[in-house]
Amino acid sequence: MALLLVFDPAELDFALARLFYDPDSGFIGRHSFFLEDILHDRAKQAVIILGVLAIAGFLISLFPTRFRIWRRSLGYLVLSLALSTSIVTPLKTLTAIHCPWSLTEFGGSEQFTSLLEKRPATEKSGRCWPGGHASAGFSLIALFFVLRDRHTRAARIALAVALGLGTVFSLGRMMQGAHFLSHNLWTLLFDWLICLSCYRWLLWKR
Repeated sequence: MALLLVFDPAELDFALARLFYDPDSGFIGRHSFFLEDILHDRAKQAVIILGVLAIAGFLISLFPTRFRIWRRSLGYLVLSLALSTSIVTPLKTLTAIHCPWSLTEFGGSEQFTSLLEKRPATEKSGRCWPGGHASAGFSLIALFFVLRDRHTRAARIALAVALGLGTVFSLGRMMQGAHFLSHNLWTLLFDWLICLSCYRWLLWKR
């Protein structure tokens, strides 16, 4: 996080965004059915279902059932998923950073500003930092911490799946012009710190 603040990643962000941008037709994935309907909408719904199942499991664990031994783990999972995904909207509102597709460099009308710069006056504030869709994948890092002290191999698989999904979701949105690479990298860092902090508070044992 410190490096991202000290060394502005804008040059790398723009270089990668240009790989997915055609001056004549815009971003190559802007109107893709697969990227928008499947990889964005359906995938996000799948993560929401997982969250609902975690809540249901936690509520059941409050009663004398076999789920009782998983009460703390399920509570951790619910809290981590909730925090990882719920911080996105407030941060988007606070930072007001525009998406690549809104910038003049990519056919839009808005001026680019880095994270710590003052935003110029505009009719419509940006809402693109951090990456919201990426959080649907990276929030699953919580599964790694749930399994970390019980099933090492399964924990590693869960971590690989979370990082893989988050990366795929991030790449899809970059192809659509919705985010720069750094937007999604910030999401990963936020989600990792949230999941780690909750683990240290609820699950960690000496």
